[in-house]
Amino acid sequence: MEGRTKIFCDLPMLLSCATGSEQFLGSEAIATYATAKAVILPIPYEATTTYRKGCETGPAAVITASQQLEAYDEELKRETCLEVGIYTHDAIADTRQQPQLSAEEMLAVTTATVSRLIADDKFVVAVGGEHAITTGVVQAYRQALSEPFTVVQIDAHGDMRFEYEGSHHNHACVMRRVLEMGLPTLPVGIRAICREEAELIAKQQIPVVWDRDIARYADWIEKAIAKITTEKVFLTIDVDGIDPALIPGVGTPEPGGLSWHQTLGFLRRLFQTHQVIGCDVMELAPISDSVVSEFTTAKLIYKLIGYQFIA
Repeated sequence: MEGRTKIFCDLPMLLSCATGSEQFLGSEAIATYATAKAVILPIPYEATTTYRKGCETGPAAVITASQQLEAYDEELKRETCLEVGIYTHDAIADTRQQPQLSAEEMLAVTTATVSRLIADDKFVVAVGGEHAITTGVVQAYRQALSEPFTVVQIDAHGDMRFEYEGSHHNHACVMRRVLEMGLPTLPVGIRAICREEAELIAKQQIPVVWDRDIARYADWIEKAIAKITTEKVFLTIDVDGIDPALIPGVGTPEPGGLSWHQTLGFLRRLFQTHQVIGCDVMELAPISDSVVSEFTTAKLIYKLIGYQFIA
C-alpha cells in the first residue's frame, strides 16, 4: 500500500510496522499517505495508569469501532472521509508488544514521528494510550513552530502534578510538562485536582474552565474561547473529560463532564475561531462487554476532522 513505509529506520524497535493494519473507517475510506490531508496516529502506550488499566488497547478498539460509523455527517452534510482523505498510520510505541518500553523512548519516537507528519503537511490526530503521550506530540509542534500556541485541554483532571509515583512522565503530570515548554494552556471541564495543582493554578493564573461553570452558565463556550490568547491551538482530549455516561471506558472516571452536544458545540466554535494545528484523543480504556466508549470516541475523532476541513 502506497505510503506504508517504515519511518525513522534508526528507531525500528519503537515502531510497530505490521502491514495490513486496520484502517480508520474501514477499507472504503482508505487514502494513500500522499493524498491524505489527515493522519490517524495510533500510540498504544500504557505504563503509568493508576486506577483502571487498558488504555493501550484503546487505539485498536477505536479504529475497529470506526468501521461502523456512517461516512456521511448529518451535521456537516458531507462525506468527510471522501473529501479529506484519512490515512491510518501504523502504531508506534506499542507496549502490548514492547512492555518494557520506557517513557523516554516513547516520547522520542512520538516526537520524531509527529515531526515527520508535520513536515509533510498532515493534520495529525494522535490516538492513545495514556495521556503522558501528549508531551511528545506537543513537543513536535513546539519544535516546528516559531510562534507560541495554546494547548486546549478537555479533561476531568488537572494533570499538572510535578511528579507522581516517582515519575515526571506519569499521565498525571502531562500538562505540567506542557507548561514547562512555555506554552499557555486552557483546561476545560476540570473537576478533580490536588492541592499542588490548585496552588499552581492560582500562582500562574491558569484560566481553567471548571466543569461546574459549564453546567451553570449558558454562555460558557464564548467565555472559554475568549480566554485563548494565541491564534493557533493544539487540542488534547482526555476522554474522561466527557460525561462517563457517554464514555464509561476510562481509567479514572469522575462524575459530571461535558455532554455530547456541549463537547461538539465547544469544538466547532474552537475550530471556527482559531487555527487548530493538531490534536490528540487519549485515555480510552475499552470495557469488555460494551462498545459504546470506543464508538463514541471514534465519532468524536471523525467530528474533529470534519470541523477542521469542512465546517
